[in-house]
Order: sequence, then structure tokens, then C-alpha cells
Amino acid sequence: MSLTTLRVTTDGPVATVMLARPDKLNALNATKHAELRDVLARFAEDDAVKVVVLTGEGRAFSSGQDLTEDLPRDEKGRVDLGPPLARDYNPLVLRLANYPKLTIAALNGPAVGASMNIALACDIVVAARSAYLQEAFSRIALVPDAGGTWILPRLVGPKRALALMLTAEQVSAEDAKAMGLVFKVFDDATFREDVAVFAAALARGPALAYRLTKQALAQSLSNDLEAQLALEAELQREAGFSRDFMEGIRAFREKRAPAFEGR
Repeated sequence: MSLTTLRVTTDGPVATVMLARPDKLNALNATKHAELRDVLARFAEDDAVKVVVLTGEGRAFSSGQDLTEDLPRDEKGRVDLGPPLARDYNPLVLRLANYPKLTIAALNGPAVGASMNIALACDIVVAARSAYLQEAFSRIALVPDAGGTWILPRLVGPKRALALMLTAEQVSAEDAKAMGLVFKVFDDATFREDVAVFAAALARGPALAYRLTKQALAQSLSNDLEAQLALEAELQREAGFSRDFMEGIRAFREKRAPAFEGR
């Protein structure tokens, strides 16, 4: 697939997917969604890729949905936002939530509207110091989507999530870190380099253990304690059978850094 709205690069085990419509603040449209589906599917099957970084070109991560795009209409001629959500946003959020590789949302600038919730669907969010997040939907009389009403209250609590959605206030990178929405904040001047170092360090880690950990946390949202303990035992057995675990033990005993294979 020839990409027109993304720029994709790989550096060893790290793949970077850059939203590349800087003149539109990387607004999301049907073409970008189709290209994201293709790229994410390709990297999911690529054993050489351990970490996928999602970021933006220019001064924004993304301004959210491109409101200048021709949107579908119902039989009465009203704009119908249901089909784009079903076709594009919902599958993307589910794909990120269940992705077999580690995903990092690297917010080089503002993440507004649906793009904020897409970022929060990634495993880890890091941000440039000047970046901010914003549930901007109420400003155009819409309801938060792209999983926002499910993800955000689980991260910051229902009351704070509701306030952020109703007021559409901008949340600075530092405040987002304090809330638990962002894991690390990097200086603007070194943001790209810092993200690359951070992603490369994760890519050297035990990919199988990462995948099992993601599975455990995802299922914890619906499990009671007894079910979760049973799941931990099951997943720990699988991790214990791995070559990475044996390598981790050897490296610990030999006082050296482990060389994980992801299996």
C-alpha cells in the first residue's frame, strides 16, 4: 500500500508510525484510518518489530477528526457519524487495545478529541513538555468517542473524567503525568531522541512476558480477585517455560544484561 498520510520508519526492532498531514494538524480521515489499519496489521505479523511508536509530524500529534472531510449522511440528509465510528475508530481502538506488540503514543504536540483517546488506547503514553491533551467534543456539541468514555474514567476516575469531557479543558503534559495519563514528559528540544532511546530500551525487553502482562492487565478489568489469581498462575507458567526466563536467570547469576529473544 502506498502511504499518503503516514510516514513509516524502522530502526531495528522499533517501528515508528508518524501521522503526516502537518498542514491539517494531522487530522484523521478515512484515508489515514485505512493506512493505519494496513501498517498495524503488517507490523503485528513482523517478528523483527517489538515496539510500535505512534507520533505526529509537525506541531501536533493530531487535532482529531478532520471536520472538513465529506461525512456520510442519513436518508434525511443529516450528517451521520455512526458509520465512520463503526468503520474506522472503533476497530482502531480495539486493535490498539489488543495489539500483540508494545505500543507507545509519543505526543509531540496537542492530542485533541478522538486522537487523545486513540493515544490512551496505546500501552504507554509519553509527551513533549509543550503537548497537551483535550477532550474537545463538547465544543462542537458531540459526545466523546474512540473509547474515551470507557478508557478515561478508568484512568482518572469518573468524576474527573466527566469534568474533563464537559469542560473540554486542555490538560498540560505535566498535569497529564500527575493524573496518570502520561508516563514520561520529555523536553521539546530532545523529544524525538528521548522517545527513540525509551522505545529502544523497551524493545530489548522480554516480548513474550510483555504480551502476557498486557493480557493479564486487560482481563483484570472484568475479573474478580480469585479469577485474576488463577490467570496469573496460568500466564506465569507460560512465561516460566520461555527461553527468555532461562536467559533472565542466567544473566542474573552471571551479573550481566540479559539478551532476550521474545520467546
